[in-house]
Amino acid sequence: MTKGQYDHEPPDGYPAEYEADVVLRDGATAHLRPITPDDAALLVAFYARVSEQSKYYRFFAPYPELSDRDVARFTQVDYHQRLALIVTVGDEMIGVGRYEGTGRHTAEVAFLIEDAHQGRGLGQLLLEHLAQAARENGIHRFVAEVLPDNRKMITVFTEAGYKVAREFEDGVIMVEFDIAPTDTSFGVMQAREQRSEALSIARLLTPSSVAVIGASRREGTIGNALLRNLRDGGFPGRLYAVNTDTKAPEIEGVPAYPTIREVEDTVDLAVVAVKADMVADVVLDCAAKGVRGLVVVSSGFAEIGDEGRKRQRYLVGLARSYGMRVIGPNALGLINTASGVSLNATLSPLMPSKGRVAFFCQSGALGVPILADMVGRGLGLSSFVSAGNRADVSGNDLMQYWYSDEATEVVLLYLESLGNPRKFSRVARRLAGRKPVIALKSGRATQGVPVGQLVRRSHLPPESIESMFRQSGLIRVDTTGELFDVAQLLAHQPLPKGRRVAIVSNSDALTLLALDTMAGCGLDVAGDPRNLSADATPSDFGLALSEVFADDKVHSVVVIYTPPVQSNGGEVAQVLAAAAAGSDKPVVSTFLASRSVPAELQVPDEDGGAARGSIPSFLNPQYAVGALAKATQYAEWRRRSDSRIPDLPDIDTAGGEDFVAEFLQRHPSGADLDEADRQRLLTFYGISVLPAFPVLSADEAVDRAADLGFEVILKATAEQWRMRPDLADIWRHIHDEEDMRAAWAEMTHTFGVASDPGRAQFVVQKMAPPGVPVVISTIEDVSFGPVVTFGLSGVATDLLGDRSYRMPPLTTRDAAEMVREVKAAPLLYGYRGSDPVDIPAIEDLLHRVSRLTLDLEEVVRLDLRSVLVAAQGATVLDTRIRIAPNEKPRQDTPARRLT
Repeated sequence: MTKGQYDHEPPDGYPAEYEADVVLRDGATAHLRPITPDDAALLVAFYARVSEQSKYYRFFAPYPELSDRDVARFTQVDYHQRLALIVTVGDEMIGVGRYEGTGRHTAEVAFLIEDAHQGRGLGQLLLEHLAQAARENGIHRFVAEVLPDNRKMITVFTEAGYKVAREFEDGVIMVEFDIAPTDTSFGVMQAREQRSEALSIARLLTPSSVAVIGASRREGTIGNALLRNLRDGGFPGRLYAVNTDTKAPEIEGVPAYPTIREVEDTVDLAVVAVKADMVADVVLDCAAKGVRGLVVVSSGFAEIGDEGRKRQRYLVGLARSYGMRVIGPNALGLINTASGVSLNATLSPLMPSKGRVAFFCQSGALGVPILADMVGRGLGLSSFVSAGNRADVSGNDLMQYWYSDEATEVVLLYLESLGNPRKFSRVARRLAGRKPVIALKSGRATQGVPVGQLVRRSHLPPESIESMFRQSGLIRVDTTGELFDVAQLLAHQPLPKGRRVAIVSNSDALTLLALDTMAGCGLDVAGDPRNLSADATPSDFGLALSEVFADDKVHSVVVIYTPPVQSNGGEVAQVLAAAAAGSDKPVVSTFLASRSVPAELQVPDEDGGAARGSIPSFLNPQYAVGALAKATQYAEWRRRSDSRIPDLPDIDTAGGEDFVAEFLQRHPSGADLDEADRQRLLTFYGISVLPAFPVLSADEAVDRAADLGFEVILKATAEQWRMRPDLADIWRHIHDEEDMRAAWAEMTHTFGVASDPGRAQFVVQKMAPPGVPVVISTIEDVSFGPVVTFGLSGVATDLLGDRSYRMPPLTTRDAAEMVREVKAAPLLYGYRGSDPVDIPAIEDLLHRVSRLTLDLEEVVRLDLRSVLVAAQGATVLDTRIRIAPNEKPRQDTPARRLT
């Protein structure tokens, strides 16, 4: 709760972080927040609307009204051992859930939902948020008493994904379950999240009626353009023009009204094009009318500075509180080409043909040329959203919708920023497992964020975004042209089953270009290219094509056709189409330098467009092969069915959580851990560190080495020494006292501390088996949350940035790719005759570090700074860990919320 949002100040200790805008099962939105003493009247009014049966289910007895004592008890909570969360729509409370501690780690949980809103998923949402808050307050288990015929409440518990125990006692079902998140509960949450968020977008994309608020009859205005485009785009539903100054019965042939409240019929979608300071009043009018969603084209919000940001936050909070999602503000709009919808609620007069490609774009300025490019290529569109400032509806929401949208087979994303990278990665990975997702991210080099988009600024290098895209299975491209090239291929052709590509061409020069591009993209040539003469006949092409399509060693086919003086392109096209018909091998072409799907190579669909099986053409072989390479990489990612999050049964998560809580009691502001604390924390996650013992003199070094039985090292620990390649910071193979004294003398002299050995920062450590040194680290980024990195140890690696990045949790495939994708990886696999190291040991450490940083949000930095990987096993030699309160909680939490 924030000052100004309500008519009262939040009480002391009020946990504002528990507030959330949520999407209900039917796609509408609501606000969830902790209860306060000032909610007494709200609670009484809510309780009066609840049926007698629902009250009986809650209290197990007739309970017609709440006493003053009841109201005080229910609204006054400590937010730790006693917490109540309420759900509101507008000014009304529609549901409440609460827990009350009954023991050290146990609490009783109960819910009451207004009858008119039962069946909208409120109980499930409240349970998720109560469980998350309870875990943060040290509660591990929920119990509840439920009457046997209260099936709805029993379902809330049993379908939450927790392992629920039930007993029948004295006519009441006793329900009990641990509330620690599990793979099952995460899966349930994500499935519910996808369904509800998809429905919230469907409400925007499939309206039966649309009102343009700010419509104008004056040409050249935004309101006029929006109204014309909706009308001329063929929208079959009811269309209304709203303008406060109008007294005419119509504008541009569309029925007109002074306000949306005066429209006689229902209105599903409002397209808003009024001045920014009038938008809030429009939202209230739309709420009163029962509008389901808003497209705000108006500018004057976050893109203009602090005043606009405040206005934008208020707009989104107000709309969500009344159940509405918002596209924009400062948006270009949305398009849906589906039969029976034909909706063009944008500022662009271009209405692409119906197709199988969906597009999300953040930039309104780029949206118009993007639509023009799609129309020019003849690339059909299923739906399009340009979200402008992306204050509410984002690419995450659209991906949730397209996951289950049967009309969409390929998804395109133009991204300027990532508002919630963790959720983006999770949602994109799920979608990419079903449909290709092609992404163009601007600002990779500068990490810039466009004005108007309110996001947390990451401090990670651009390579982290590249790695996240690979981890999620996204097809990353660098230009809009490449974006459409790959889309053109994937919208019409099957995925390749391998990397071997056959070339059939009548141009030696273009064949060489194709071969060069294949070599750069990692594609393999299947046999020798079929180089035909410049005047090759259609039968020549037919013979060559029949050979490559019949060859099981060929996975994809590139066809290059340049016309002779007397072109017989139509006949060649017929031969190519016939040879490719029914084949499961993708075909790309450079056919008469066309940049689309030529009519001669089309398989018509029912709408007159190009169906699957049509053969796309590219301007030159480089573009064709580049698109094919992207499709091949994606197909390989899709085939990796062995990827899973491994079980680590020896991990003690509760022990780690208790350690962190105890550490923060000793260091409220956070601190670096000493060696003993580092070892203790890592032990909870099955990571052992070879002990290192600080020494301040030669005598102390000798004594410590003797205690260890010699065969030790003497190591300088100061960071500035570790980073000096010209200085040997480790003296190895110390066998006896003489060796140690010699090592001490030499190293103290080398590092310039011989005159004051008390300043020397040295440790004595047992020798580890020989191997290759690697580094595994994690950092808690304000935007991405926890990120795991891997690389080989050394100054050159640091300077070149040879690191791999992944966001936890890591699957087996993620860990394997992290090890293999660094450029220095050959050193791990027996480079120049050396012994290969224990790769599974590295992957195991990656999984353990990933799990630790995912479980313990307060571990803001963890470095396994020196891990020596031998032929058998890996030894952790040096670590650094910092624990601190996380001032900005992670954005992607186990409880569903809009961010």
